[in-house]
Amino acid sequence: MTNAQDYAEENGDLFLNQLFELIRIPSVSTLPERAGDVKRAADWLVADMKRIGLQNAESIPTAGHPIVYGEWMNAGESAPTLLVYGHYDVQPAEMVDGWTSDPFEPVVREDGYIYARGCIDDKGQVFGHLKAVESLLAGEGKLPVNIKFLIEGEEEISSAHLAEFVNNNVERLKADVCVISDTGMDKLDQPEICYALRGLVYMELHVQGPEVDMHSGAGGTVHNPAQAISELITQLHNPDGSINVPGFYDDVLALDPQEREELNKHALSDEYWIEQTGVPMTWGEPDYTLVERMGARPTLEINGILSGFTGPGAKTVLPAKAMAKISCRLVANQKALRIYELLRDHIAKITPPTVKSELKLLHHGEAAYTDLKAPSIQAAIRAFKRGWGGDPIFTRSGGSIPIVADFQGKLGLPVVLLGFGVGDGAHGPDERYLVEAFHKGVKTAICFYEEIGKM
Repeated sequence: MTNAQDYAEENGDLFLNQLFELIRIPSVSTLPERAGDVKRAADWLVADMKRIGLQNAESIPTAGHPIVYGEWMNAGESAPTLLVYGHYDVQPAEMVDGWTSDPFEPVVREDGYIYARGCIDDKGQVFGHLKAVESLLAGEGKLPVNIKFLIEGEEEISSAHLAEFVNNNVERLKADVCVISDTGMDKLDQPEICYALRGLVYMELHVQGPEVDMHSGAGGTVHNPAQAISELITQLHNPDGSINVPGFYDDVLALDPQEREELNKHALSDEYWIEQTGVPMTWGEPDYTLVERMGARPTLEINGILSGFTGPGAKTVLPAKAMAKISCRLVANQKALRIYELLRDHIAKITPPTVKSELKLLHHGEAAYTDLKAPSIQAAIRAFKRGWGGDPIFTRSGGSIPIVADFQGKLGLPVVLLGFGVGDGAHGPDERYLVEAFHKGVKTAICFYEEIGKM
């Protein structure tokens, strides 16, 4: 009997063609007219799960799009159980967006990349896990772990119904480790393990002055809301870039020397970032490097400002109100609702009596963090060495995947972000995924299951 790695090698082209079948289904979750395609993609995954030998594979209806579930629980009660999470829904894609080929007709070009919507985010990566399971079951007749797959169809629309499903299925989803492959690496020869994700608080600040817009000839008699909101916003940061909100940093976990050393092994230089962004100079807390500011420090950003007349030409109006979109990216140990309350109370305190202000909470998600010394992270390190052929470096993401915090908090699971994505263009035109990375991902997933099985 052949082993799992040999089976994956021998069937690499078949796996790729199967992935192309899945990609061709335009499972765009945000478009109502694509709801049938989203369901079709879910059904396709269920059929593939059943074919490779997973049990209890089903498409589970929700108030939105289906959740795909399947399991293999024959490794025994003493074996660890692994929960594999991913998503099969994708962002919209049209040729007019700037694609150079049909976004739902995957092509492999001379540069070795697959070009198609969803190839890297996240169909290609989660499908690699299914092919790892197939390789183990076909090549060796068994898995070294019990395994549960949870693949949702609403990740691109903020996982609208997943938290409810998790809350209602805690026992069904019970596991020892969760693995998510929805991240990536910059270079094929340098694998990365992301061990921290930032949380998010998204808010709207509303400032009201007069009841209605006024003629600007009345200027000097009322506090212009556009000016007032600008004055409020400028008070939210100190000159050095730190956040000027009392209590904002109280719960931030300090970086220890070893972690700082690991992060800064791939630190960004000011010169590189200036070249990449086009800014004349970098900005932010001077006591932290760029890579630390992006992943290990919380932020407060102004995402948009609206007030008064903004059309072409002139209109001498004194606006009645102003609005700003504000978001905070949070790090481990900070609580999203607590940060909102601190900001709300601080803005209320510094609002002048000449206007009224209100800070509205739109949505939030918690940060996620996995200790680098955790056995599951050590298993991922060994898996990359064996399956990918390189020692991984460690990164913190500046972005957020809110469901990770739900898995940690509600299911009590350590979460390993085992990203295989070498490519780019997720959410944009010409999304691409390196074919070699797809195959290496299958091999690395096999190794990861074997390493988790030794825990």
